[in-house]
Amino acid sequence: MPEGPDPDSAGDALFPIPEGARQVRRRVVLLTGPSGSGKSSLTRRLGLPVVPLDDFYFDIDRPGLPSRFGSVDWDSPASWDHDGARAALVALCRDGASDLPLYDIPSSRRTGTTHVVLDDEPIVIAEGIFAAELVADLRAEDVLADAICLLRPRMQTFWFRLLRDFAESRKPPMTLIRRGTALFRAEPGLIRGWVAKGCRAIGVAEAERDIRALAAAPTARR
Repeated sequence: MPEGPDPDSAGDALFPIPEGARQVRRRVVLLTGPSGSGKSSLTRRLGLPVVPLDDFYFDIDRPGLPSRFGSVDWDSPASWDHDGARAALVALCRDGASDLPLYDIPSSRRTGTTHVVLDDEPIVIAEGIFAAELVADLRAEDVLADAICLLRPRMQTFWFRLLRDFAESRKPPMTLIRRGTALFRAEPGLIRGWVAKGCRAIGVAEAERDIRALAAAPTARR
């Protein structure tokens, strides 16, 4: 009996795809978790290239942004440039370079662009609360190494988030308190949603161990 069509054969493609042409030199670890769960401090310790996904927020005056508490709902994925983040990460994996936006959270606007060129690092970390939105896209592009949701006791994330947001004057104080309280209540559901989209929910120490192992063995991936 003849075998079915080879998905990597020329098929309907304009040109045949040589064996190994789909290999990439680096892959992405998506790192999400509640705001205040320790994502940024973990990436600093790892010392790997990092793409802050918060830099892909839309400007505050973009028409049609979702609203909550009388202002833009920055916790909604609709406030964020999904397609731009996906394209930038795929370009970094395949080409080793990409133009990334620079975003100022207090003013809620992009302030410029930076051109990032990578060396021989096998792993790039994409960190932010919307990282889970990219799991399916990056897996389809064969550039996903892992997708991790950081877990930390809920009162800790609430406290660390509030301290950080006040220290950085991210938004007016009452907005920060209302947002922090809402996130505290929503956190279990958020984690369930990120796991449903393909993330592994693990603690900070386990996440650090697993990412270091991936960086040391670049051929390993989910």
